[in-house]
Amino acid sequence: MNSVKLAPLLLIFVEVANKRSFTAAAKKLGMSKSAISQQIKRLEQATGQQLLARNTRGVTLTAVGETLLARSELLSQQLSLTLTELNSAKTQPSGQFKVSVPPFFEQHIVIPALQQLCVEFPKLSPEIIVTGKWQDLREHNLDVAIFGGDLKDSNYRALSIGKVAEIFCASPRYLKQHGNLTSLEQLTSHRFIATPWQHDELRLFDNKQNNEQQLKIAHYAKTNTLNTVLEMVQHDMGVALFPAFLATEELSNERLKRVLPELQGRAWQFYFLHQYHGEKPIHIGRFHQLISHYFNKANS
Repeated sequence: MNSVKLAPLLLIFVEVANKRSFTAAAKKLGMSKSAISQQIKRLEQATGQQLLARNTRGVTLTAVGETLLARSELLSQQLSLTLTELNSAKTQPSGQFKVSVPPFFEQHIVIPALQQLCVEFPKLSPEIIVTGKWQDLREHNLDVAIFGGDLKDSNYRALSIGKVAEIFCASPRYLKQHGNLTSLEQLTSHRFIATPWQHDELRLFDNKQNNEQQLKIAHYAKTNTLNTVLEMVQHDMGVALFPAFLATEELSNERLKRVLPELQGRAWQFYFLHQYHGEKPIHIGRFHQLISHYFNKANS
């Protein structure tokens, strides 16, 4: 006896038995009366027992039917409770919410977005993994991964967050000590601090990301994190080319100055990755909205 195949028949039986009517059960379940009758017949054939007896007033339960109803009602109630809990979780998600983000993305974008998400969904328990490496969502049990650059082929959904270009920055004190930087030719005589992906030749564009040109340049210093590059520039160590949002606050407060403003480095595309191919949970969609909002705010 296949219990999986019998389960829907038992749920139909519970409706008929409780209402003592094929017609009322059919109306409740959105089925025809004949379809209901056929399902009950299949159940009786599978169990080898008569469960219902028809009479002029409707149907009555046999002794076996009474016993089966007592057991099956629990199944029906448990299923109803499970569906209610699932619907509640859909509107009020809870539990661990694990996010992977690039090491320079958290301060002005992810943390304010996550703080607002937790205000709206207070039962979430956030965990942030800061890494510059690709993180597989299933392997690392992640709800969301934020990634910049060229995506690997995967079965995950990738939603666009936006693009950000690299700009040249230096501190006012550095420029006072080493001279203003007004042309690309002058850059080779300045102290250039390289980011992890920058090599001896820079790819540069105009502010519309057109007219690419390349420049060979020696590195005065190099580090493997963008936060460290920013710190080095703030401490008057040289000129760097990094994502614009990294220095938004410092530029607005004039602690840093953009140099060679007619030029940019590569524009990086950032993505919001999740695992859901159908309708995504409400908190996943809301987090994407918040990340996009703070990303655009940091780049405005």
